[in-house]
Amino acid sequence: MLTLNNLSKSHGARVLFRDVSLQFNQGKRYGIVGANGSGKSTMLRILAGQEEPSSGGISLPKKTRVGVLEQDHFRYENERILDVVMMGNRVLWDAMVEKDILLANAHETFDADRYAELEDIVLAYDGYSLESVAGEILEGLNIATAVHEQPLSTLSGGFKLRVLLAQTLASNPDLLLLDEPTNHLDILSIRWLEKFLMDFKGCALVISHDRRFLDSVCTHIVDVDYEQATMYTGNYAKFEEAKVLDRERMEANIARQEQQVADLQSFVDRFKAKASKARQAQSKVKQMEKIVIEEVPQSSRRYPTFRFRSRRQPGKQILEAKNISKSFGDKQVLHGVELRVQRGDRLAIIGPNGIGKSTLLKILMGELAADSGEYEWGHETWPGYFSQDHHELGSSADSSILDWLWSKCSDQGPGYVRGKLAEMLFIRDDVFKKVGNLSGGEAARLVFAHLGVMEPNILVLDEPTNHLDIEGIEGLAAGLKDYDGSIIFVSHDRWFVSEVATRIVEITPDGVVDFHGSYEEYLQKAGADHLDGGFKSTIASPVS
Repeated sequence: MLTLNNLSKSHGARVLFRDVSLQFNQGKRYGIVGANGSGKSTMLRILAGQEEPSSGGISLPKKTRVGVLEQDHFRYENERILDVVMMGNRVLWDAMVEKDILLANAHETFDADRYAELEDIVLAYDGYSLESVAGEILEGLNIATAVHEQPLSTLSGGFKLRVLLAQTLASNPDLLLLDEPTNHLDILSIRWLEKFLMDFKGCALVISHDRRFLDSVCTHIVDVDYEQATMYTGNYAKFEEAKVLDRERMEANIARQEQQVADLQSFVDRFKAKASKARQAQSKVKQMEKIVIEEVPQSSRRYPTFRFRSRRQPGKQILEAKNISKSFGDKQVLHGVELRVQRGDRLAIIGPNGIGKSTLLKILMGELAADSGEYEWGHETWPGYFSQDHHELGSSADSSILDWLWSKCSDQGPGYVRGKLAEMLFIRDDVFKKVGNLSGGEAARLVFAHLGVMEPNILVLDEPTNHLDIEGIEGLAAGLKDYDGSIIFVSHDRWFVSEVATRIVEITPDGVVDFHGSYEEYLQKAGADHLDGGFKSTIASPVS
C-alpha cells in the first residue's frame, strides 16, 4: 500500500528522523508513537503530501484514495452537517452536485450523455447510500440525527472536529491518516471509532496518546525515537515489552564489547614489555582496533515527575452537592445531581461529551453558577483546580515561566522553583520561555507545577491528559497514585481512569450512576458492552 524509501527530515541542525525505510500494508493498522516533538505529525504530513521530506521519498500506488483528518472547520461553517461529511468522498460528491444541477436546469437544456456518465459514477461509488452512511458515522461519533440538517456553525469546536473526522471516515479511503483522532471524543465515541477501524479494509496510520486505543486497534507500532522510526509487530503493550528487550540487548552487547576491550587491554599492559609476548600483545592491539563500540543512543522520550502532597488533612467529608441543575438555553446538561465525596476518594466522572461533566466541575469550583441546587466543601478542604483552558495563564503571556511560578510561591528560593520546573521538564534556558509562547503540553505541565507548589488536599482535574504525551500521562498517573489527598477528575482516557480511579460517577441522560470501585469493576458490573451503546446524548451540544 505505502512504502517509505530512506525518508529523512530535519529542521535546521535538528534531525527528527533519518533514512527511514518502512512498508505499510493493506488491512493493517499502524500506531505511530513517540515523544512530543519527535516528528510523528511531521511524518504523517509528509505521507499526506502536505510537507516535503529533507531527503528520500514515498511510493504509493496510483489512484490510491488517501483520507486525511482535516483541522480547518471554518471553510464549512455554513454547510449542512451531513453535506460536510459527504464531501469527504470528493469524486462522488462532485458527481452528485453536478447531477442535481443538470436536473434543476432540465427545463432549459439537458445533457443526457453527461447525466449518464455522472449516474455511472454515483452507482460505482454506491452514492445512493452515502447519506445513510454519513448519518451512521455521525451517530457513532455521538452527533445525533436531530442536528444533521443544521449548519456546522451550530456546533461547538469539539463537535465540529468530530464532523471533520466523520468526513474522513466517509471518504472511502484506501489509506487513512489520522493525527490524534480521539482528542475530542468521549469514551463512547472512542469505542465506536475502535470498532470502525477494526472493520476498516484499507491501511490505517494513527497517531494517538491513548494507550488503550492503541492496544485495541493496532496491528503494528511505529516508534519514532533515537532519530529513527522502527516498526514493531503487535499492539502498544507488546511494543513496550519489545522495546525494553531491544534496549537491554543493545546495552548487553555494548557491555560485552567493552569487557572484551578491557580484557585485551589488560593483556597488552601486562605483556607488551616482554619480548616473548610482544607479538601476541601486538595482535591484541589489532583486535582492539577492529572492535567498534557504538554509543547507546539517547531517547527523545522524557518523563516528567509529578509530585503532589497535601498541606493539611481535611475532614472526613470532602464535598456535598445537592440537586445541582444547569441549562444553557433550551439545553439542560445537569438535572438534580447529588454527590457526596469522602476523604480518600479518587472519583472519575465519565459520560458522553455535552452531558455536563466539565460544567459540574466549574460549578463546584465557583467558576459557574448553577441554576438550582447547592454545594458545600468540607472542613479544612483546600482544592487545586486544573481546567481545560488553563485560564490562569491567560493574563501572564509576557511573563517567563520562572517568574510566573515564582509568583505563586514567593516565599521560596530560586532553587526550589527551578527544581519544580525541572520536574516538569523545564530545564536550563527553558525557564525563560514566555508563558504566551508555550505549547499545549508545556502549558499543562506548568499548571501541574503550580498545583505541586500549592499543596492542595483535593485535586479537581478537568481532562488532565488532553495535551500530554504517553510518557506524561504515565507520569501523571504515577504521581496521582502517590498523592495523599482526594481526587475528583473528568477524563476520556480509559487507561488513565483505570489506573487512578477508585470510584466511578457516570452522568447519563437518565441520571447519575455512582459506583464505588475501579473502572474495570464498573465495566464488569455494568456489562462489557455498556459503553458501546448503553446511552446516547439527545443532541450534540456546545457545552463540554
